[in-house]
Amino acid sequence: MGKFKCWKSENDGQWYFHLKAENNEIIAKSEGYESKDGCLNGVNSVKRNAPDADVEVAE
Repeated sequence: MGKFKCWKSENDGQWYFHLKAENNEIIAKSEGYESKDGCLNGVNSVKRNAPDADVEVAE
């Protein structure tokens, strides 16, 4: 199972999250959020919506 990591950037003051695989490799990066709550809402959106997402592969 992967793990989400949330933090506030010292550079721009925005909140971000990464989704890391079990091997600690980053497999998804977020946009910047104005608040911690906004970041957590982004995490929850990924958790709710990603499991059933279609996969599109370029030929």
